[in-house]
Parts: sequence; structure tokens; C-alpha cells
Amino acid sequence: MRPAGLIRSLGAVVAAGALALLPATASAATPSTTTAAATATAVSISPVDLDGPAVSTVKVTVTNAGPERMRSLKVSFGGPVGWAVQPSVLQVDGSLAKGASAEATFRIQVPERRPGFTVRTFTATATYRGGDGAGSATGTKTQHSGTPLANLAAAYNNVGVTDESDTKPGNYDGGGNSFSAQKLAAAGLRPGGTVNALGAELRWPDVPSGTPDNVSAAGQAIALDGRGSRLVFLGSGVTSGASGTATVYYADGTSGSGSFGFPNWSFDPANAHGATLVASSDGRNRPDGYGNAGIAYRVFAHSIPLDPAKQVAFVVLPGNGNIHLFDLAVAP
Repeated sequence: MRPAGLIRSLGAVVAAGALALLPATASAATPSTTTAAATATAVSISPVDLDGPAVSTVKVTVTNAGPERMRSLKVSFGGPVGWAVQPSVLQVDGSLAKGASAEATFRIQVPERRPGFTVRTFTATATYRGGDGAGSATGTKTQHSGTPLANLAAAYNNVGVTDESDTKPGNYDGGGNSFSAQKLAAAGLRPGGTVNALGAELRWPDVPSGTPDNVSAAGQAIALDGRGSRLVFLGSGVTSGASGTATVYYADGTSGSGSFGFPNWSFDPANAHGATLVASSDGRNRPDGYGNAGIAYRVFAHSIPLDPAKQVAFVVLPGNGNIHLFDLAVAP
């Protein structure tokens, strides 16, 4: 880390930004965006030095892959909210032939690293005339510091299943209630057992009753290895507002996101938020023992799409504690 005393205001240390035209045969900066179509304008961002506090130099490369010369090119660059960038926009004089690139240099003020795991997203946008005719193109780059949790079990922060002989540890819904281990077993959900849902093979938590067994979602980053068509979540909701967006980060540095939700563990329609019912258990455990017989308490599955050509690296869960997750897995 650079000493904070060496960092002056960004405006004082940064001269006017630079933008250079590169010959068609020159190599571009390190690719950082989702692969563009063969005839589309490509915008890539070099790695950003996150070891703040510091002023980091960032290069954005724009490559004209269209059939026409590119003219009136302007490039803008930005980082997380509150991170100052100088200059905010650069303009290219002249034009770019097909296959030629322009490299824009920006400076960004990087704050001191936060403890724990963080994800930073940077965006560059090119506007132009000619080229591929689209008029604009955008590239994004995500970088992270810290390490995602090794698996979902490492994020368990809630006791959702208790034994009918000892119900007091449970607090699935914030009111001290929980699933009955006996009734879940009768419905086919046993510790360590396989759960097949939406094409994925999931596992019911292999932990003793009355101990943390699920994740109340709060933006946790979970390491996950796999390649497939969808990411499947196993869980249920507390209240009827158990929905949110999960973000998948791939090994190549790109990312994608999708929204999903679960019905309340009881009473909501079983297909609320587009979920799929996996199992229903009879009644629930309350702080004073088993009760509510004849009422179904349920577990669901839902999924978000993946890019099947890419290797998943980790997943950031939604920031909604009403979503409770027992497992997640990649489906072919």
C-alpha cells in the first residue's frame, strides 16, 4: 500500500489525459470485457491497481472492427461511486481504419482497501460515427480483492431445521420457528441427501439439527466451480418479498446477473416469483415445540441463466435476508 501522505488531490497530480492512435497490427490492452461479435467495436480496459490509497493509471483500448472508418471518437471511463477520474472524457482527432485501435489513458484515485471481500466494477464507453454503425460501445471490467467464501456452508448464518425434541435453537423466520427435521425427512430431505431440481444435483445440508444450516442472503461471495446453462438455488423465503439479484463472476473476469425469488415458506402460492416446489413438510417447530400440523412448510428451487461457454468462479448472493438458501449448484 502506498502511504496516504504521498497522495495529493487527483487534479493536482494528473496532467491532461492522453489518447494515442495505434496501428492496425498493434496489440490491444489486456481484454476485460465479454467477447464482442466479430464486426462490433471492441472496448477493453487494462487492469486497475487497487492497492490504494493511490492514483492509478488505466488504459482503455477501442478497436474498430466495423467495415467503415471510425470518426468523431470519444472515450469516457468511470469506476465505483466516489472514485474520481481525470479526465472524464477524451476525444480522438482524425479517424480509425478498419482493424485500427485507439488507446486512451485515464487516472483514477483509488481509496484504501476495505477489509474482507470486495468487487469493483469499471466501465468505459466509446461514442463514434462510422465503424460498425452502432454509434457507441461499452466495455466493463470487474476486479476483486479478498477471497470468496470456500462454499455455501462457510456462509451458514441461520438455524432453519431443529429436532422436535429440542426446538429452541431454531429461528428460520425471525420469530423462533423452524422446519421439523422429522417432517423434512418424511418429505425426502435428509442430512447429506441428494436433491434433484431444475436439472441440478444439490445436497441437503449435512449438519446436525439445531445448528446453522442455511444462508440468509446478505451479498456474500461464494466460490463455485462449474460450467453449465443455469445456476440453481435451493431454499425458501421469509415473507412474500424474498427476491433479489445474484451476480455470477466467470474465470475470464466477465460477469452476468439474474433475478430470482422464493415464495414464503408457507401460505404463498407455490409458483410465486417463478419458483418450483421441491418438498413440503407438515407443520413446523415453534419455540415451545412442534405445532401447526396440517399446514405445509416448503422448500423450493429457482435458477438464473449462465453462459455455458464460461467457467464459473464465484457467485455474489442477493442482499435480501428474506432469501434463505440451503444449497446452490450448476446445472448442465
